[in-house]
Amino acid sequence: MEKQTQFNIWYLIVTIIAMLWIQNLWLQARTVQPIGYSEFQAYLKDGKIAEISILPDRVEGTFRQPLPDGRTRFVAVRVDPDLARDLAQYNVKFAGVVKSTLLHDILSWVVPAAAFFVIWLYLMRRFAEKQGLGGGFLTIGKSKAKVYLESDTKVTFEDVAGVDEAKEELMEVVGFLKDPKRYSRLGGRVPKGVLLVGPPGTGKTLLARAVAGEAAVPFLSINGSEFVEMFVGVGAARVRDLFEQARAKAPCIIFIDELDALGRARGAYGLGGHDEKEQTLNQLLSEMDGFDPTSGVVLLAATNRPEILDPALLRAGRFDRQVLVDRPDKKGRVQILRVHLKKVRLREDVDAEQIAALTPGFSGADLANLVNEAALLATRRGAEAVAPEDFTGAIERIIAGLEKKSRILNPTERKIVAYHEMGHALVAMSLPGMDPVHKISIIPRGVGALGYTIQRPTEDRFLMTPAELENKLTMLLGGRASEQAVFGYFSTGAADDLVKVTDIARSMVTRFGMVEKLGHVAYEADRPSFLDIPGAALRQREFSEETAREIDCAVRDIVKHAFDKATAIVTEKRAALEQGAQLLLQKETLTEEDLKVLQHQQPARAASASS
Repeated sequence: MEKQTQFNIWYLIVTIIAMLWIQNLWLQARTVQPIGYSEFQAYLKDGKIAEISILPDRVEGTFRQPLPDGRTRFVAVRVDPDLARDLAQYNVKFAGVVKSTLLHDILSWVVPAAAFFVIWLYLMRRFAEKQGLGGGFLTIGKSKAKVYLESDTKVTFEDVAGVDEAKEELMEVVGFLKDPKRYSRLGGRVPKGVLLVGPPGTGKTLLARAVAGEAAVPFLSINGSEFVEMFVGVGAARVRDLFEQARAKAPCIIFIDELDALGRARGAYGLGGHDEKEQTLNQLLSEMDGFDPTSGVVLLAATNRPEILDPALLRAGRFDRQVLVDRPDKKGRVQILRVHLKKVRLREDVDAEQIAALTPGFSGADLANLVNEAALLATRRGAEAVAPEDFTGAIERIIAGLEKKSRILNPTERKIVAYHEMGHALVAMSLPGMDPVHKISIIPRGVGALGYTIQRPTEDRFLMTPAELENKLTMLLGGRASEQAVFGYFSTGAADDLVKVTDIARSMVTRFGMVEKLGHVAYEADRPSFLDIPGAALRQREFSEETAREIDCAVRDIVKHAFDKATAIVTEKRAALEQGAQLLLQKETLTEEDLKVLQHQQPARAASASS
């Protein structure tokens, strides 16, 4: 309920009470004039009273004849008879007085009612805030979009890095908002809607705000989930109100984040459906058909689940253009890092190129978090500036988790972990085309990592050949092969390696068609998704039992061949494995420089042994 409406209601209540009170006093003053009890006794002795009514606290009656002042009735407050008799003997004029109970009545009736009303109003307002109803039920259909004016956005394309192609696509939108006539002079029109798609953390929301900042126009931002509430029809009303606000502020930008919360395909909700979401989506589709693109209103939206959106949203005339905001490549990561590195104090030897090489697959949000973690690590150790080792520690913390200093391995487990990790590194250094090993550690981290081996990619890769995938499988199985070669048995330490190996081998068979016996056939569809959801790969099988058996055999053969290859490398270079494992047990962590020294020592030792 709005403040003005609340004020008017209270003003009306107070006015009515005051008028009733004044009216009651005026009627009492006009109809019956109270007299003293001594006067009543005098009138009674003189025989002037015709009738009398005795009440608990007063006596009322009529005179036989009207008095000179015209009165025909009287009221006198009763007095204790004994006291009245005593006072009459001394010819004293006396009268009873009735204490006014108006204030008491107000306190006993009006105040509790008003208190209950205030409590009810407070509870309803809190309920409204919890349910996202704004200031009350009168504003339930109002849009909850946050309006950022030109001075509030403070984000431009200079603050967004690593998405050059996306920025070029959106420059048209900026140009249209600045000069609509220029873009419509040849009969063309700006897209009604632009959909930003990509994995989480890649900067879709930041990019939308940068468009508003570049164009210097108001920015109306709302989340898709804020349209849908518990009341049917609320979402549709909010969509209408949102577009009305936008038309009033044109030229402007409407930005709907997490569009999949609102625009999921109709009929995809299982039994019973979801009428409220579908009504809201229908209203959005109607509004997008109805608004004129030349009015200066541009609709931007972002989602990381485009595969579940309703096809009607993606057709021409609604979201005409889809802009991919993907994870940045190495060049993009360097640009993003330079933006965030400006905010921290760096040592002179910090190189953004080296940091970018260690962070393949990181999104913009991941890189921002990396810089922050490195600054916190440097602060914790009391340094004056952030050093390269702080970034290495931050990467390890993000990928592998926190160091578990309290987790103390017994000597046997520690030895197994050392040989396991050294097996990974030795196989990686022995195979052609593998990324250099950056660091090995046997310090436990995270939930289950007892050790880890980090490789430093020299470049971003988008295609891989069967030989390269086989080398990757061999490297992943190097730790397990090392355990068997040294101890003669396997441990549970290779559980995560086996999951990765099986996934790669199965993809080679079912998705990439790399097994000649099974032909050039894809047995599993590669459904694009930006979210890594566990269990999402479990799909209905569309091939026979015989084919399934051949797929299982092919996967097993690929993994066995890679394991045999890893075992051969570990057996051939057993001396290097022993020396590296002992050094790792001694230092707990080996860097890239330590591994280079170890690698150079082996041929020299072999030559001296042969001589």
